Amino acid sequence: MTLQTLLKKAPITTLLLISFVGLYLIQLFTGVDANNPTSQDLIHWGANALPFTMIDEPWRLLTSAFLHIGLMHLIFNTFAMYFFGQVAEPMFGHAKFLAIFLLSAVGGTLLNNYVTWYALINEGAQPGLSAGASGGIMGIGGALLVGALFKVAVGGLMLNLRSLVLIMGINLVYGFAVPGIDNAAHIGGAITGALLALPIALAYRKQGLTVQPNAPYSPAAVSANGHGANTHNANNGIWQLLPWLVIAAVTVAFYFCWLDIYQQIALHLKQLEA
Repeated sequence: MTLQTLLKKAPITTLLLISFVGLYLIQLFTGVDANNPTSQDLIHWGANALPFTMIDEPWRLLTSAFLHIGLMHLIFNTFAMYFFGQVAEPMFGHAKFLAIFLLSAVGGTLLNNYVTWYALINEGAQPGLSAGASGGIMGIGGALLVGALFKVAVGGLMLNLRSLVLIMGINLVYGFAVPGIDNAAHIGGAITGALLALPIALAYRKQGLTVQPNAPYSPAAVSANGHGANTHNANNGIWQLLPWLVIAAVTVAFYFCWLDIYQQIALHLKQLEA
């Protein structure tokens, strides 16, 4: 698929890919090492770091999703975004797709910070740095799992549930097996994406955008028996509003999660000073 075709089919995916690569190139031009950026470099360019993110720089919850730690990290995530995005964006719509990616990235980083804070207080661990789009991408994967489970049709095709489960499972197992991978962000992102996709899939089912239970399928995709995205105007009521209400609720919930860790850190610092 050419860049022009991808831009037409999935413009948000294209812009996200450009932003990942563009930010990496800007770092290189300013002297950041291509494969082993320093901690100072990562903090400067917006990485998630518990003392900063959860005190007075919450914007790192988002900026860390666009920053990658070395070339291989960037390549892996850009390929994953390319393959997931070109399917998920037409399925969920441009705005909802962007919301799923951003909130999944935030949800993954928040879970990472909860785990880091717990380890810091109870096990004496040292706070580290995290960055990368994998939390948001796993959120897109979780959303696609829900879409496949509900048999949502995209352009006359339905996703293969078994293949998606296998891909997501391999990613999680790899994250547990290889040191240095932020598996908390993967899990938090996947859960967030699935949660956000649930009301969208329910709305699609009410609007007739899901296939019949006995629809035939191939290993790659399944025929949707004529049900396609052109029928999505069938219902303009509460079912179209529900996904946005859930997105708003998750956004508010994440604010209170950030505030919870902020207050725990503030209380701990006050006890240390006493």
